[in-house]
Amino acid sequence: MVKVSGRNTNEPMLDMFIFETSQLIEQLEQSILSSEKSSCYTPTAINEIFRIMHTIKGSSAMMIFNNISTLAHHIEDLFYFLREEKPNNIDCSTLSDLVLEGVDFIKIEMEKIKNGDEADGEVSQLIERIKGYLSILKRTNISTGPVKDPEKVDTKGQRYYISQDKAKTSIYANAFKAVIYFEEGCEMENIRAYTIIHNLKDITEQIFYMPEDIIDNDDSVEIIRREGFKVYIKTDYSYEEMHKFFMQAIFLKDLELIQLENVDELKQFSTVKEAVVQKNPIKVPSLHEPDKRKKEASDKEINSTSMHQSIISVSVPKLDKLMDLVGEMVIAEAMVIQNPDLKGLELDNFQKAARQLNKITSDIQDMVMSIRMVPLSTTFHKMHRIVRDMCKKLDKEVQLEIIGEETEVDKNIIEHISDPLMHLVRNAIDHGIESTEDREMRGKSPSGRITLEAKNAGSDVLIILKDDGKGLSREKILMKAREQGLLYRSEDDMSDKEVLNLILIPGFSTKDGISEFSGRGVGMDVVTRNIEAVGGSVSVDSILNNGTTITLKIPLTLAIIDGMNIRVGNSCYTLPTISIKESFRPKEGDIITDPDGNEMIMVRGQCYSILRLHEVYKIKNSSTSIFNGIIIMVEHDDKTLCIFADELLGQQQVVVKALPKYIQNFKKIKGLAGCTLLGDGSISLILDITGLINN
Repeated sequence: MVKVSGRNTNEPMLDMFIFETSQLIEQLEQSILSSEKSSCYTPTAINEIFRIMHTIKGSSAMMIFNNISTLAHHIEDLFYFLREEKPNNIDCSTLSDLVLEGVDFIKIEMEKIKNGDEADGEVSQLIERIKGYLSILKRTNISTGPVKDPEKVDTKGQRYYISQDKAKTSIYANAFKAVIYFEEGCEMENIRAYTIIHNLKDITEQIFYMPEDIIDNDDSVEIIRREGFKVYIKTDYSYEEMHKFFMQAIFLKDLELIQLENVDELKQFSTVKEAVVQKNPIKVPSLHEPDKRKKEASDKEINSTSMHQSIISVSVPKLDKLMDLVGEMVIAEAMVIQNPDLKGLELDNFQKAARQLNKITSDIQDMVMSIRMVPLSTTFHKMHRIVRDMCKKLDKEVQLEIIGEETEVDKNIIEHISDPLMHLVRNAIDHGIESTEDREMRGKSPSGRITLEAKNAGSDVLIILKDDGKGLSREKILMKAREQGLLYRSEDDMSDKEVLNLILIPGFSTKDGISEFSGRGVGMDVVTRNIEAVGGSVSVDSILNNGTTITLKIPLTLAIIDGMNIRVGNSCYTLPTISIKESFRPKEGDIITDPDGNEMIMVRGQCYSILRLHEVYKIKNSSTSIFNGIIIMVEHDDKTLCIFADELLGQQQVVVKALPKYIQNFKKIKGLAGCTLLGDGSISLILDITGLINN
């Protein structure tokens, strides 16, 4: 077992293993869930799952994660039988349960590997159940001919499935030359080439390849990119079987496979050297081929470029660092253009250059932001597994519909919304969707429906989760809130929306009993807290017996925002421009005081609360007369507040910086979302509109 924590393994290989295995596991899970929807496994799905497990088996064996490799090997055996024998009597539900349990096991082991722990999970019981299921399949689906054994190399069957215990032989019927080209930008081509050689050793003992020092020599990467990875082998396999074998390689761009009519090209390799090919591969002399060969390669490269989109994998920390640097560049640009030394000077050429710099900076910022944007499809499709598992455990029928999965948000925001979405889907199935019998009694379809939708709304993204269940009862919510002492105002004065939003308060629950799954309301405050942590909001809407709609409003990104700078005394604050409705100077007749002494302002027949920032943050030397300052009306989630400040300083893009830890943890000053640096080098505090309105 490779001890990752001790870093006794090759880091690039480990990173590649983690990345590619995680992707394969996601593909595998989606393939299983899609097969369940289409009643059972199609030949295409069986082949795909077989290929994925074959790849995971090989890569995990190479990294010496033996428990993952052993599990993948037995699942591969199972799907080999399904593919070759095509049995009719298949318990698809049990098959899906077994494979998904294997997926969960590999996920847990992958988390251990990522954290630097040893992948030591016990998998023997699951393997025994897989063996038992395969045994039942073989008994209930008796073949007219002998069942093929994947552990034996069959000279007529599909032999690119091979066991570790291959027959030892040095006489082979066929010889092949393969030239393998990997996709541009896939990185670590030498390690990918080594993986192919590692798998080929299960097929034959006579393997020769160039460049020969693929692991020890970093220059081999450039040779493989430029000339391809050349492999010479002797084997009993046919051309079609070898082609299928090589086509399993990940990030394969192009494959040239030639069956050698004679073995003249291989005669230069002595049998003595063949025995040590694993440790000391033989260097094959460069082959001199006519110009036609070069022209064909050039044509293929041109065609491949037109067919394949060049994609490169970049680590998230690098993107975070790039985003920080762009933020610093935006601040530096403001410091140059707004430099106090330039005041009063006529500098036409400087202003022209400053506008050009501003345009380039904005373009770079937009491009970096677009690079960080990730579609919600992966997060949304994970919900299919939640729905599937919940339906089986609760004996309910629920269909999940996904709309707008191509909508993109910032990578960091994706990480914050995955868990809240999972919690909302679980709640909707457990407490929202009725049982099949109850739905039929109410005249509804036996199968419930949950719709997960994402769409853009200005600089925000709306994620809407809607179910057609029994909805939320105003009376029941009020009764529970009364029992738990959570009512903050008179029941008669509360609108339906305010009553429904009570379920977001910490400690609120409408569930009478305790079960494995939480009811709607249990833990909803955690959902709200996670969404508000990224500057978003949660709202609830429901119609009794018709269903419930929960809307998550989240920003596209967190890094750079458009802000309006305001002055209060000698201090500067920044308001997000998206939250500002209007700004104006009040008139004497507009200011009123309510019976509790709170200051209000009348605007077009509506009364709004006034918040004096100098009183909230104890600021001296500020204007105390409301008629000498300015009112900025802000809104968030249908709530409006009027903020009183001394003056507006102007609008600019600001880079959001986190507040110091001592302010976050000890002072706990409310209403602040972060801070930013201004052009003159001073610090401006960014106001949290949600916090100010709610407080």
